[in-house]
Amino acid sequence: MDAVTTRGLTKDYGSGRGIFDLDLAVREGEIFGFLGPNGAGKTTTIRLLMGMIRPTRGSAEVLGLDAQHDSVEVKRRVGYVPGELPQWGGWRGSEVVAYIGGLRGGVPEKDVSALARRLDLDLSRKYREYSHGNKQKLALLIAFMHRPPFLILDEPTSGLDPLHQQAFYGILREARAAGATVFVSSHVLSEVEHVCDRVGIVREGRLVTVGHIGELAGIRAHRFEIEFADAPPADRLRALEGVEQLAVEDHLATGMIRGSIEPLLAAIAGHRVVALTSREPTLEEVFLSYYSA
Repeated sequence: MDAVTTRGLTKDYGSGRGIFDLDLAVREGEIFGFLGPNGAGKTTTIRLLMGMIRPTRGSAEVLGLDAQHDSVEVKRRVGYVPGELPQWGGWRGSEVVAYIGGLRGGVPEKDVSALARRLDLDLSRKYREYSHGNKQKLALLIAFMHRPPFLILDEPTSGLDPLHQQAFYGILREARAAGATVFVSSHVLSEVEHVCDRVGIVREGRLVTVGHIGELAGIRAHRFEIEFADAPPADRLRALEGVEQLAVEDHLATGMIRGSIEPLLAAIAGHRVVALTSREPTLEEVFLSYYSA
């Protein structure tokens, strides 16, 4: 049985906003990444799966349950991190955990303490005193603490520093190893490469493609800026396979290259380079080039 099945799932807010005709299957036991730029429809899809909003048309099943008619049971069985965190005011972290744990019928204290240690979260502090990162850690703890069979995580590493992102990835892999299925949304390409088995890419409310993580090589890209001591080798750069948006002005060459950066380095070998910077492009930049036609 698939953990998630959607058929023609649509939420139309008008003016092209929402999610449209989504046909998707998430397999049991996998970590599925739902990838796209901000505003692509990721959060809308998650709210539909959680039964928080009603679809314009179409249907969604989560763990064999109808996401609309069985929304209470879906919420009972899912660990959920929302994109917009709830506000708990003057409650201490431990009080929030106790309240949610009580609603779930009780959660072993040892599990809560172990997660809090791994996330470096002080549960004795009041929620209003938490930084954004600590609020995100609390949301993650609440989602994982009852060992749910299915996790839906909307931008789960928002606000986390690199050290605690790594801690989260470890917790996520352990949940999958224990049999949990995970649906995680993100707009960070490198994040899904860390943990996901398959990825669905959504753009402007429509599912563009679904594939295994290895297939992401087709959109893996680097944005580069190279300053040369002399004139850049413009012809050699233009001839490189995978180079896009190339601009050469004076001693500076900028652009984006798909796949490995090694051909770029080979093309500039023998030329005096003053400075070279390379970074992963945002998904918005990737989509602008990869899906423009």
